[in-house]
Amino acid sequence: MTEHTVEFVGREETIQVSETETILTACLREGIAQEYSCRVGMCLACSAEIVEGDVAQPAARGLSEEEAEEYCLTCMARPLSDLTLDRGKYPPSIETETVDATGPVTADDD
Repeated sequence: MTEHTVEFVGREETIQVSETETILTACLREGIAQEYSCRVGMCLACSAEIVEGDVAQPAARGLSEEEAEEYCLTCMARPLSDLTLDRGKYPPSIETETVDATGPVTADDD
């Protein structure tokens, strides 16, 4: 069983993760407070920017192909090499979506 070192930017946290387990599973096992919600690759709560290294994440449905080259969903991602991740970084598609809450609120009871 091959293990890889996963280091988190800006934190003094480094873990060993097997190629057969997800990064989130290893974080939880090691007591690292990694944010997550759905655990099925859809909600993006566990997103991290890939600073260095490679992952396999075929079931990360919440990311486009382009996003999956630069970001991983730790609930789905398995390391293929040693990694450096910046946790809590979200792909641009989620960062650019805005809600205009300045207009009047109306009921849709028609």
